[in-house]
Amino acid sequence: MSGTLTVRRETMETIAEVKDTVRKLEEAVKPSIEKAHARISGWNARVVALIEEHPGKCVLGALALGYLVGRLARRR
Repeated sequence: MSGTLTVRRETMETIAEVKDTVRKLEEAVKPSIEKAHARISGWNARVVALIEEHPGKCVLGALALGYLVGRLARRR
């Protein structure tokens, strides 16, 4: 029985250590994720504004890009 209790205790200690490590990692990474989110949101706003200002050019650009990607994919 004591072997089982030892394994259970060691498992619980390992779980606590993993949780602590995950918590520390979250604290370390969270500012970077928030900064990246803010940057991406800014880019998104600029892209939406560009599309609203020049919808025709954006459609033509998307068609041209799709054509080029299709040509490149067909070569392989």
